Amino acid sequence: MSGRINGLILIATLIGLAVAIWAFAATGFDGIVHVVARMGLSGLLLYCGYSACVFVILGAAWLAAAPGEPAAKLGLFAWGRAVREAVADLLPFSQIGGIVVGARTIAGGDVPLYRVYASLIVDMTTELASQLAFTLFGVATVVSLLAAGPDADRLKPLLLAGVAVLAAIVLALFGAQRLLLRIAAGLAQRVLPGSAATIEAIGGELTRIYAHRGRVALALALNLAAWIASAGGAWLVLRLMGVMLPLGTVLAIEALIFTLRSVAFAIPGGIGVQEAAYALVGPALGLPPDAALALALAKRGRDVALGIPTLLLWQAGTMRRLVRG
Repeated sequence: MSGRINGLILIATLIGLAVAIWAFAATGFDGIVHVVARMGLSGLLLYCGYSACVFVILGAAWLAAAPGEPAAKLGLFAWGRAVREAVADLLPFSQIGGIVVGARTIAGGDVPLYRVYASLIVDMTTELASQLAFTLFGVATVVSLLAAGPDADRLKPLLLAGVAVLAAIVLALFGAQRLLLRIAAGLAQRVLPGSAATIEAIGGELTRIYAHRGRVALALALNLAAWIASAGGAWLVLRLMGVMLPLGTVLAIEALIFTLRSVAFAIPGGIGVQEAAYALVGPALGLPPDAALALALAKRGRDVALGIPTLLLWQAGTMRRLVRG
């Protein structure tokens, strides 16, 4: 059964890669090439290296939510987050597909399946809670900057609506842990058919994780650090392109962009949403329209530069497992 699932994922991934390459060719390759010329190849490589380091922080957050796993598995958890993001950004699976594939990647590293799914629930909850805190910072900054500006009336309702939706998602996650547990258990039972103890094992592990309050708080802090670090990457890109915008302003812009992308989680890679958000929010905060578009395209370029090698390496591992049996 597991081999059949791996085979289906392999076929879907190959199709998805072809679709992703076609989509980027049709919508953004020319722009990405222009941005690379503007940043310089060394600038793009620096940005990609910086972004890869953010996955280490994200992996550490997931590992913190998995008490019992040694620190030596940080690389595995960071790799699982990288695969999760690559699938969500480049393949037509949306965020849900990325979450499932990321969990399967961790499970392939000799982490008990019940711990993978329980820690995933905690990691996702703390990630969204930290994003809400980061978004509130962004909204407060933007409102203070626009208080007397002509764009205040136009942007405030959108910002407040975004915060309300994100807050509702966080509250739903906190209040529906058992529902998420049943979903995770259903996915686990597809991999381990006939395992009657799966639901009980994941539920017990979830309770045990929340008993480690220090580890949950660490996961929350690391996820918040990852949001800030990821937003700092946008400031780095703008600097490389010669756009000197204060770090606080860039962090505020990115907090709002992240929120809009999260609300549009069903759209694979947030294609179109990210560009529209930059066009709306960026100029109102002093980011020139051409720089806003260039920043959005630089992120697409990074997604391609990091995502495609990640997917190819991940699929190479999946094919090795298929060959072995």
